[in-house]
Amino acid sequence: MYIDNATGNPLHSSCGKCDKDGCGHHYPPKQYFADNNIPFDNSRDCLPRPKPTPKIQPSFIDEELFKRSLMNYDSNNFVQWLSGIVGKEQTEKARERYFIGTSKNGGTIFWEIDLQGKIRTGKIIIYDTSGHRRKDVNPPVQWAHSVLKLQDFNLCQCFFGEHLLSDKSKTVAVVESEKSAIIASVYFPEKIWLACGGSEGLNIDKCQSLKGRNVILYPDAGCYNKWSEKAKELSKICNVPVSSLIEDNATDEERKAGFDLADYLIKTPFKEPQPEEPVAEDVIPVNETPQPVTPIIPLWEAAAFKDGIRKSAVVAGL
Repeated sequence: MYIDNATGNPLHSSCGKCDKDGCGHHYPPKQYFADNNIPFDNSRDCLPRPKPTPKIQPSFIDEELFKRSLMNYDSNNFVQWLSGIVGKEQTEKARERYFIGTSKNGGTIFWEIDLQGKIRTGKIIIYDTSGHRRKDVNPPVQWAHSVLKLQDFNLCQCFFGEHLLSDKSKTVAVVESEKSAIIASVYFPEKIWLACGGSEGLNIDKCQSLKGRNVILYPDAGCYNKWSEKAKELSKICNVPVSSLIEDNATDEERKAGFDLADYLIKTPFKEPQPEEPVAEDVIPVNETPQPVTPIIPLWEAAAFKDGIRKSAVVAGL
């Protein structure tokens, strides 16, 4: 039905020139638009279509500013604390692997570097000498692009450690915190350890870099159900089982405190990983008598916990 612009009355749907039914006249849409001085574009089905919104490209941190942060580790409490846990050599390797930086106030900078080697931003956290965040610092977390007061900065975050995905041979493991990813990478170097930056940091956009990869999620205590739901969404992108190792073994106190992988790993002295010969678990050597197995209750006891991390990949078929 068309509307008469002069009177506001409806015109006959088949004619448009009179109000009688069955007149036999046809008023083509093109003629109606021409008579009423309305632009007509048949290629666009007569109706204007909204233009697609151009995707805003991410902003990046200047590489020279980034390079200047890769020093002054004597004043970096996190690096010094980590050295006391895993040793100076392993700390240096981890520092170089993740490009850990130091801010002017002695804070630790966890740079987010994407697969193209571009620096998206950096999370700045100030630690005390015991490896915990200082509670007297406000805000507790700062961002490099904000501290640098970069104008019109379009923040598009990526995984902490995403640049390591250039290695296609390893299974990928995802945890929440940057601290956990760094520590786990020392204990379990056979995996690529990434951090999403928090329980809400596991989103579709960020996970595009995991497309086609074998991935295992290691949620903090109390977050297993939340990450299991996330995994259902991410299954369209990658093979992504969720480890229940922490959730199944954490105490109520640990679950309430939100213990993560690092909290368990640092409870035991670090030993350099030794190459292990593969052994079939269901085969007992002929000349050996099976010994009674005493269950180890605390999750953090090294043999049981580390074995559980490794077996989680086997169970997932990775």
